[in-house]
Amino acid sequence: MPMNATTPTLTLGPVLYLWDSEKWRDFYFRVADEAPVNDVVIGETICSKRLHFTEPYLVSVIERLEAAGKRVVLSTLALVTLERESQYVRALTAESAYPLEANDVSALALLKGRPHSVGPLVNVYNAATAQLLARRGATNICLPPELPAASAFAIASETPCTVFEVFAFGRLPLAISARCAHARAKGHIKDNCQFVCGEDPDGLPLKTLDGQSFLTLNGVQTVSFTCQALLPELEELAERGIARFRLSPQNCDMVAVARLYDDVLSGRMDAKDGVARLREVYPDAPLSNGFHHGQEGAAWVARARNIEHRASA
Repeated sequence: MPMNATTPTLTLGPVLYLWDSEKWRDFYFRVADEAPVNDVVIGETICSKRLHFTEPYLVSVIERLEAAGKRVVLSTLALVTLERESQYVRALTAESAYPLEANDVSALALLKGRPHSVGPLVNVYNAATAQLLARRGATNICLPPELPAASAFAIASETPCTVFEVFAFGRLPLAISARCAHARAKGHIKDNCQFVCGEDPDGLPLKTLDGQSFLTLNGVQTVSFTCQALLPELEELAERGIARFRLSPQNCDMVAVARLYDDVLSGRMDAKDGVARLREVYPDAPLSNGFHHGQEGAAWVARARNIEHRASA
């Protein structure tokens, strides 16, 4: 077993969508009381204009999570384009009493020399990059979800002093822009968006000209239409040195999702049964795991087929 392998745990990533203030607060209160996750990443990651929806309840949410024994990590913005956003990230990195997760290189520069996490929006595509980040203070790295398993295993095996995490559940973060396609799709501009992204708590699905479901808009972010689900892969990932598994909140019963992943990780539930149950808990998006298996991200590679492939290789 690799040197950086530990007992696998679950991490809840930040809410990437715009939820109203009370829904956001109540979501984390329930996570604190009921979800079997060790680490909870909170804070606005996608759009600084959304901050005022969460800031009124941030302190009470952190207190509730810590009282339940969860480790709280604060997320930085994934894209800094304005002076006020730069000031916000500088203040957060300078003043926060909590561990931070960097989601862009500007935050990485500010966190140099201090223990911190690296989020899945930072391009860590090889061991040399992971080793550099580790030398600069990264103690936990959530690898980009588009990495195939072979790359994740190689990076983890060659960087034994860092804890590695994979994006195990949620619509896949694919791109982020200074412009807001979500607002434009609803007849607005970014500076006068009227927070229309809040009308789509799970994102705004897009279709091709042929009517095929394709991507999903989330404000300035583009995510996949399908939902990554690495339940069948958990055992091998844990055996190969991946210590944490990230669940990215979707507009569904995330406590039930966390319990399914915890049951499969602990061996209380078969992965096949877990997948069937997961489709019931989150029926709004097809499940996918293609990137993990070196295929197109929207693909679903059945575990049995994967085993047959390895046997014939």
